Amino acid sequence: MSWLQAMVLAVVQGLTEFLPISSSGHLAIVSELFFGADAGASFTAVTQIGTELAVVIFFAKDIVRLVVTWFRGMVDAEVRKTQDYRLAWYVIVGSIPIGVLGLLFQDYIRSALRSLWITGAMLIVFGVLMGLAERYGKQRRGQDQLTLRDGAVMGVAQAMALVPGVSRSGGTITAGLTLGLDRPTAVRFSFLLAIPAVFAAGLSELPHVFDEGGPGLQPTGAQMIVATLVAGLIGYACIAWLLRYVERHSVYLFVWYRIGLGLLVFALLGFGVMQP
Repeated sequence: MSWLQAMVLAVVQGLTEFLPISSSGHLAIVSELFFGADAGASFTAVTQIGTELAVVIFFAKDIVRLVVTWFRGMVDAEVRKTQDYRLAWYVIVGSIPIGVLGLLFQDYIRSALRSLWITGAMLIVFGVLMGLAERYGKQRRGQDQLTLRDGAVMGVAQAMALVPGVSRSGGTITAGLTLGLDRPTAVRFSFLLAIPAVFAAGLSELPHVFDEGGPGLQPTGAQMIVATLVAGLIGYACIAWLLRYVERHSVYLFVWYRIGLGLLVFALLGFGVMQP
């Protein structure tokens, strides 16, 4: 991997990680279209650590409050009645599906599921589902009305993002809207839900990212560090923008973008411009 490739892919990761358009799908498309090789699941997972650090910094006060409340709730029955204590458990429960499925299917995730035919299809299918959720979801419930069911269902939706093109944030936001959550609540909980899963995935893939015999482009240690930092800085700006955007706008912009990109991927594959 060259420095140009590492920086381009880092920028793509930072721009797309929090938008519901699939960062892993974009990395696969960009790396194949411009560099003729897959960036690799390991590079994707490790650079996501940078973007998740952005989430930790952005929501630092919320995270500290939830962690402290969760530990206090272990010994204080009154604390266990609070919404913050329940919210901490919702994040824990919602993180289980992606952890289990990620371990069971890690070989497929790093190889077969990275076909661009699959990526294109998932961009379109989950774009349509997001549009339907925006159109028919009641969007009446806020963060104080989150339930264990919300955490579990959005956790399953997050696990679907193990397939490039689905989008972790796209899947969880779609599930949240379908369950009747308003857009800001669905987006904020999506960010919190991602933290345990993405850090675990990034750390587990770290030994593979420099594997010269593995699939995809192989970065050097310096390239990996700089790419992760660049992705995190850009990702921080995207968090702030997305939270403001969903307060005033629907998600249809992302729906049409996903469908258009999926169709473009099919066209490029069909004409042989890219290899799947």
